[in-house]
This record gives sequence, structure tokens and C-alpha cells, in this order.
Amino acid sequence: MNILATLKNSTKQSGFPECELRRHRGFTLIELMIVVAIIGILASIALPSYTEYVKKGRRAAAQSHLMEIAQRQQQYLLDARIYAASLTDLGVETPADVDNYYNIEVEVAETPPSFKITAAAQGAQASDGDLTLNNIGEKTPAEKW
Repeated sequence: MNILATLKNSTKQSGFPECELRRHRGFTLIELMIVVAIIGILASIALPSYTEYVKKGRRAAAQSHLMEIAQRQQQYLLDARIYAASLTDLGVETPADVDNYYNIEVEVAETPPSFKITAAAQGAQASDGDLTLNNIGEKTPAEKW
């Protein structure tokens, strides 16, 4: 018998035809490009949503901090008959998760006693805008609260 015929017969007898061996070597370039395109589409949808949720979380932390400051201001008014002019007078420290993205300022007027607390957005949060809270509980902008 011929050697080539013997090789063909042994390949057929082993149950793995030559064309079948070639088909299972890996992915084609087209298949990889399709997977990359699908991943790109999913990332372009998911990333903006994730970024918006992160902004909302940071805003919620700032709102909570402003509410804490307002509560302390009311207590300070009962004790000292005036509002505190600074956060240090109130004994309040701005948490790191708020301090990194908002600059907190307190404005006080003596007659009549009033205060306004402003959280000015900065850095990655700058596009979110500023938050304010005053002594009568007005929160602006209303759509952010």
C-alpha cells in the first residue's frame, strides 16, 4: 500500500477527519471583532448610567451633611441666641466623601438671625451644581433635593 493511503485510512479510523481538525483550532477574526463590538456597545450604555448613579450618591451624602449642619445650627441658636458663623464653632467636620466633591460654606445674618449653608460642587461633581439650605428649611434647587 501507498504511505499516503495508509495515513488517510488511519485518520479516518481514528474518527477525526482532517477538515474537522482544522475547524476546532480557535476563533476567527470576525468572531473576535463581533465580541469586541458587543462589549463596546454595552460599555457605552452602562458607563453613563453608572456615572449618574455615582453623582446622585455623592449628592445624597452632601444633602445629609447639610441637614446635620442645619440641625446643629438650630441647637446652637437655642444655646447662644445666635447662629454659628463657621463649622468649627458648631464642632462639625465635613466627611471626606463630601469634602472631596463639595466646598461647604456657612453665611450668617444677625438681624433677624438667619443662616444659609451652601455646598458648592467641585471636581468631578461640578456639573451637578450647588446645593443650598437656609434656616427656614428652604432647599434649592428643588429638583436636586
